[in-house]
Amino acid sequence: MSLSEWIIAPVLIPAVLAPLMVLLMRFDMLLQQVFSVVGTVALAVLALWLLIGASNGPILDYRLGNWPAPFGIILVLDRLSAMMLALTAGLSVPVLLYAIGSGWDTRGRHFHALFQFQLMGINGAFLTGDAFNLFVFFEVLLIASYGLMIHGGGAQRMKAGVQYVVFNLAGSTLFLFALGTIYAVTGTLNMADLANKVVALPPGDAGLIRVGAILLLLVFAVKGALVPLQFWLPNTYSHAPGPVAALFAVMTKIGAYAILRVFTLIFPPTTPATGSLFADILLPAALLTLAVGMIGILGARQLTRLISFAAIGSMGTLFIAVAQFSPEGNTAALYYMVHSTLAAAVLFLIADLTIARRGEAGGALRPAPRIAQSGLIAALFFAAAIGMAGMPPLSGFVGKLLVMQATWGQPGQALIWGTILITSLIALLGFARAGSSLFWKANAIAPGSRISDPEERPTLPFIATGILLAGLVALTVFAGPVTGWMQGTSAQLLDRAAYVTAVLGPK
Repeated sequence: MSLSEWIIAPVLIPAVLAPLMVLLMRFDMLLQQVFSVVGTVALAVLALWLLIGASNGPILDYRLGNWPAPFGIILVLDRLSAMMLALTAGLSVPVLLYAIGSGWDTRGRHFHALFQFQLMGINGAFLTGDAFNLFVFFEVLLIASYGLMIHGGGAQRMKAGVQYVVFNLAGSTLFLFALGTIYAVTGTLNMADLANKVVALPPGDAGLIRVGAILLLLVFAVKGALVPLQFWLPNTYSHAPGPVAALFAVMTKIGAYAILRVFTLIFPPTTPATGSLFADILLPAALLTLAVGMIGILGARQLTRLISFAAIGSMGTLFIAVAQFSPEGNTAALYYMVHSTLAAAVLFLIADLTIARRGEAGGALRPAPRIAQSGLIAALFFAAAIGMAGMPPLSGFVGKLLVMQATWGQPGQALIWGTILITSLIALLGFARAGSSLFWKANAIAPGSRISDPEERPTLPFIATGILLAGLVALTVFAGPVTGWMQGTSAQLLDRAAYVTAVLGPK
């Protein structure tokens, strides 16, 4: 089989595993765990193979039913989609191991099936070459994420889950309006076909296509937690189970990915109908998102809410780079996307480790007697906080340097640099306050003591957390080669003709 025939596998594997778990394994948790781990590891191996193939070869496509584009459903593998597949797989394996090791998966019968459906939706969103099927995969991951969000029950979790669903359903409605508007003007929703037709639109259709594009931007801004559409995230992520919140770290990146894909391929700044409108909208919103997120870190009173605001702030930094719509901006955005996903995920796992030992829902940031394994957890928290705040020597520092370099000489450079530097200091102060309350002051209250902890704590959650933290270290150590690879990915992303030719064929 050729590489192109394997493109559907990241969608097909979880799509087959999930219903099998529901129908045949729902009463056997051990069997679910085995199949879930094997399937997720297989996805990781496959994603790595696709990444290598995409790095060394041309853009590939897979046509379901062998229908020619733009009429049939099509999946497209390029360097960007392969990178996002690998990031999702690299995140999902340790998160799944953590869920099994911590016992979170046993608090509901269908955790593993929902986990696989979630991977199906995420992988499909990254691979699809059709805007309508992007909507379909958004809905798949939304339904699965709602089930994972309320996993384990509880009134607060249920309330947060309902709010999450209602807000995202509103986003889905906007998505349909956007797709309907764009289809009415162009007669197609295939992304490659849209890239050709939007550029050639007559001036009389410019206003309508601009409305459709702005609606799409709003939808992706909701998914990416961009101000003023970010208010769903803190309550959702702070009430989700720890491993679920860690997996959700990649979900906000789907919004950033969609903006990168759609607004470089279909609506680039050179498009006569839209021009630089989206860059002009995106940059101020990104700066506000960064400021709101980092100030939220300083004001948070619960550990999980603090990390949720940190995730919002990291999306602000990411969108600053995306808003440049330049080779340097795309490179910085891709590097920071990987970093921020790993950093947020590892912080949510560390928060779960802490809360499990403190016995306090939400992880209130107030002193309490020293917890079991406090030294190890404190060290993990310190390293992850340094990475998220963007302080040297970890990858957050490298990522912010790349973002600042991408904005060198651009209008508003002083404002952008000042916002990034000041908010980094604010984040550092917020994390320092949290770490002091959770770990240092605990020793001051009762030196040498620890809370009652009769259970034997498994080591698998620490191994899973360490794997993600090792990913941050590797991203730092190999920053040069990784950045070089992402420069090639950025160049391919901006080569619209190559994507269109790969999907539609030569003219």
